[in-house]
Amino acid sequence: MDDMPPTTPDKLDAWLQVTHTPGIGNRYFKRLIERFQTAEAILAASPDELASLSIPQTAIEQLCKADRQRIESTLEWLDQPGHQAVTLNDPDYPPLLREIDDPPAILYLIGNRELLMQPQLAVVGSRNPTQSGRENAREFARFLAGSGLTICSGLALGIDTEAHQGAISAGHTLAVMGTGPDRIYPAKNRELAHQIASEHLLITEFPPGTPAKAENFPRRNRIISGLSLGVLVVEATLQSGSLITARLAAEQGREVFAIPGSIHNPQSKGCHTLIRQGAKLVESAQDIGIELGPLTGLLEPLTEQTQPATPQLQRQTDPDYQRLEEALGYDPVSVDELITRTGLTPEAVSSMLLLLELEGHVSSAPGGYYSRVLTASRPSGRESK
Repeated sequence: MDDMPPTTPDKLDAWLQVTHTPGIGNRYFKRLIERFQTAEAILAASPDELASLSIPQTAIEQLCKADRQRIESTLEWLDQPGHQAVTLNDPDYPPLLREIDDPPAILYLIGNRELLMQPQLAVVGSRNPTQSGRENAREFARFLAGSGLTICSGLALGIDTEAHQGAISAGHTLAVMGTGPDRIYPAKNRELAHQIASEHLLITEFPPGTPAKAENFPRRNRIISGLSLGVLVVEATLQSGSLITARLAAEQGREVFAIPGSIHNPQSKGCHTLIRQGAKLVESAQDIGIELGPLTGLLEPLTEQTQPATPQLQRQTDPDYQRLEEALGYDPVSVDELITRTGLTPEAVSSMLLLLELEGHVSSAPGGYYSRVLTASRPSGRESK
C-alpha cells in the first residue's frame, strides 16, 4: 500500500461512505483497499468484483446506500479547528499500525498529528492500582518520554492516567479513545483529555457521536499495541483488559514488558502470568531501553547516572517512610502497633509495608507481623548483576 495516493478532502466523502457501510469492517476494508487502491474505486466496483473478495452480499447491497446524515455529521466535525482524519493510504498513517491484521480505515485526530510517526511505548495496567503501581507508571512514563519515546495509553483511570501525566511532565503522550473524538470517557479525565488534545494527541477509530460501549475498548486496545514498539504492563489482575493488550502486542510481534510485584498483591498476578508466558521482566527503565533503544535510535544507553528518580530512591528521603522504618525493628511487630508508633493512617502503613517488602527491606510473618530485614540496605543505584 506504499504507492497509494494520499487522501484529499474531496475524496474523504468516499472513504466515509465505504467505512460507514454496515458489514464492512476493518478486515474487509483492508482487503478492498489492497485490491482497488482507492475508496472511489471500491464504490465503482461491480457486485461480482466485490463478491470475488468474499465481501458479504448484504454489505455489497448496502455499499451505495450512504447514510448521508452520519457522513455530513462527521464532515462537520472535521471542519472544526484542530480536528483531522488520517486514512489508511495517507502518508501520515502510522506504519506499524498499518501492519496489523485489521488496521483502522480512518483515524480521527485532535492535536499534534506528527506524534503518529514518533516511536511509541504503550504503558497500560489496572484501573485500581496500588500506590506503588501509580508511582511506577508515572515515573517510568516520565523518564522514557524524556528519553524520546511517545507514551501511548488508553485514557482510562488508574495506570493509564498516571502514564499520561508522567509523560506530559517530560515529553509527549498519545491517548487512544474508545469513543468518538467528541466524547470523553471517563468523564473524570475530561481535563486530562483537553490537555492532551491541546499539547499532545488524541486519536480514535470511532466516528464522532460514538458513545462509550463495552465492545469498543478491546478494539481500542489493538490500536494501542499496534501503534507501539512495545507494551509495558505495570499492574494487572488476571481479569484485566491490559492482558488483552499484551496478548495483542505479542500477536503483532511487539515487545511485551511486565513489572513484577508482591505475591500477595492481586494487582501483580497478571504481570506474573505474563512473565511466565515470556514477557520481559522489568526492574528499571534500563531494561526497556536495552530492548527498544536499537529500534528507535533515540534512547541513549541508560546508566546508573541517567536512571530516573525511581520511587525506591525517592523514598529514601520521604519522612513518612523514615518514620515507619524507625518504628520497625528486627523483631516482628504488628501493623496496629506500627500505626500507633508512627501516627500514620492504616491505609498508608499497609501500602508502605507492601512496597518495602517488595524491595526486600521488610519481611512479613503470619498474623500480620513485620520486621526489618537484617541484610537489607538502601541502594544507591541499580545493583550490579
